[in-house]
Order: sequence, then structure tokens, then C-alpha cells
Amino acid sequence: MRNATLRQLRVFESAARHLSLTRAAEELHLTAPAVSIQVKLLEGHAGAALFERGGRRLRLTQAGEEVLLHAREILGHIRGAEEAIAELDALERGLLDIAVINAGDHFFPWIVAAFRKRHPGIRVRLTVQNRDELLARLAAHETDLAVMSQPPIEPGHVTTAFAPHPHVIAAAPGHPLAGKRRVPLARIAAEPLLTRERGSSTRIAMDQAFAEAGVVPRIEMEIASNETIKQAAAAGLGVGFLSAHALRQELALGSLVILDVEGFPVMRQWYVVHRRDRRLPKIAQAFERFVLEHGRELIGTDASRPKRAGRAK
Repeated sequence: MRNATLRQLRVFESAARHLSLTRAAEELHLTAPAVSIQVKLLEGHAGAALFERGGRRLRLTQAGEEVLLHAREILGHIRGAEEAIAELDALERGLLDIAVINAGDHFFPWIVAAFRKRHPGIRVRLTVQNRDELLARLAAHETDLAVMSQPPIEPGHVTTAFAPHPHVIAAAPGHPLAGKRRVPLARIAAEPLLTRERGSSTRIAMDQAFAEAGVVPRIEMEIASNETIKQAAAAGLGVGFLSAHALRQELALGSLVILDVEGFPVMRQWYVVHRRDRRLPKIAQAFERFVLEHGRELIGTDASRPKRAGRAK
């Protein structure tokens, strides 16, 4: 594969991560035919098919898995070289490449803004995705640091907790359980439940909470968006299991309330995560220290004790 190009490796890595030529094209701002051409060229250099195509989904062949492993290593080294050069004055003009799970997009920009006040010359690339997607970006060396609430169990990661992360059950103010005291979780399980998709940190926390209580929830909808879950709950389509941090605006406006459920809020932690084999740029190291020192304060203590529904008289 001595004639393979970096462009072909980048296109292939994206297609392999998404298992979709279309999504790779969207990520790389290319057309789907252009992505397909680059993959075919790389397959020609490899002398083997890298994907098995079945319908709209792709699947890596054994050869594809081997090429992906080495492609990620090569791309990681290239990026490392670029960052080493940029680090000459990284704390003044460097690129901070970070990612956060969807539930953190309500507070994380404020942490970034506070850090940027200290280093106004830096550039920031901020990605918001679900947990599985963030772990894939870390593995591909496509981001330096990720913030999530369910740390990876796979070896090779450095994870450090920096703030509590409460999860709650939210509903429309007119819901029959609004204002009730200490609602049993079994009663919540009988309600139509609005939840995030499998693989997301919020869904993992929800599955753990119900499993620990020995209760099977009635899942009404799986929705890959906190905003859509909130709107669906406000419209009366069910109750939502959500991060308390994602509800501040709705609680202030009165469009949602937090139900008083036994055993809730479900407390998890926010973690900052990076790959152990990743040489962090100086700006990423500085940001990690900033998050560990100031993240809890900047998130705010009110999220740990969110405003609840009015008490029944």
C-alpha cells in the first residue's frame, strides 16, 4: 500500500467509523461518489475489498479491520506532528479540540468560554455527539479530550471525575404525577417513557437505574435528541429520563417539572477523558486542568438539586 494517500486513509477511516459512505461524505464535506472513489482507490492499493456492502449499511472485512487499525495509527502520528509544531506558542494561538456528550451541551460552552477568557487567542473546535461517537473520535485521535458521564470501561483511557451529574424524571406540569410525593419507580415504569437511544450516556444511566430497582420500564419512544424528548414530554406524550443539566430553561419557563421519584435524582459524575496513548497538546493539558479545578463551580450547584414540582397539599 505504499501508494496510498493520506486523503484516502482519512476518507476510509471516516467511512469505517460511520459504516456509511453518505455520513462520511457529510463529515468530510465531500460528495458520496467522491468518497466511494477514494475507498475504491485504497482497495486497489490494498489488493483486497475493505467493505462488504449490504443494502445501505457497510461492514468491514477482515482486511478492512487491519487497514483501519493502521490507518488510525498513521493519522494519529500525522496529527501529532502537526500539533508538536503548533505547540511552539500553543497557549496563545493553539487549537483546542474537544468533545462533549449531548447532555453536556447546555453547560459546556460556558466552561469553554471561561477558559478562553484566559487564552483569548486560541481557536476551539467543539463536537457534540453521543457517547459511542465520542469514544470513536477518541480512538481515531480526532479529538483531544471528551467530557461524558459514563466513562469507558475499555483499557487505554484516562478518566477523571470533576462534577456531579444528576438525572431526573421530567413531565409536563399538568401530568397526574406532578406534585405527588415520593412516587415509586414502579409507578413511573408504567408511564410511557421517553428516552435516549442505546449507546448514549443518558440511556446507560436510565437502564442501570431501572435494572438496580428490578423494574422494567415501558419505553414509548427512543429519541436521539434531548431537545426532542423535552418537547415530547411537554406535549404530554410521556415522561422523560433526562440529565438535570438539560432542564434549566424548561424549569425556569414552567414548561416542564421534575417528578419526585423515590431514589431520584440518580447521581452520576461528569468525567474528562482522553486516550492514554495520546500525547495531549499543551493547550489540551491546560484545559483539562482548568476543568478539574473549575468545572464543578462553573456548572453550578443548582443542577445537583434541581427545582422540583410543587408539593401536593
